[in-house]
Amino acid sequence: MLRRALVGYVRAVAEAVDVSVEGTSCEVADTVTAYVALSRRSPRYPGRDLMLLWNSRQGWTLSVETRPAEPPLVVARLGGDVVPEPALVGRFVVEVVSAPDNGAWTTPPSRAADRGELAARLERRVRPVVRRS
Repeated sequence: MLRRALVGYVRAVAEAVDVSVEGTSCEVADTVTAYVALSRRSPRYPGRDLMLLWNSRQGWTLSVETRPAEPPLVVARLGGDVVPEPALVGRFVVEVVSAPDNGAWTTPPSRAADRGELAARLERRVRPVVRRS
């Protein structure tokens, strides 16, 4: 149940940030995580790809794609609900990429109590996806 809910949620977020499903991955193991490769770039990090990372404890983080030997480079964190509406994730990406200061997005996230609650919250966020022509 959790895996299916996570896949649906990540697909909805990918749609909200205008990314193909092929640019996403997710995993349910001892941790619950997701990755979305962004097609947008930030003028603050020219020539560097951006990504969205999600986990069930911290929610969404917008980061610079790094090489294996590089330390992670977090650009901003989306605070509040650890499972926000996909449209809010889309606005977060647009505003962080285009704004010189992203401090408004760095509030701490709220957490799901357990995997059952997490699955229910993920499923509530999934709306029917309308494909663009």
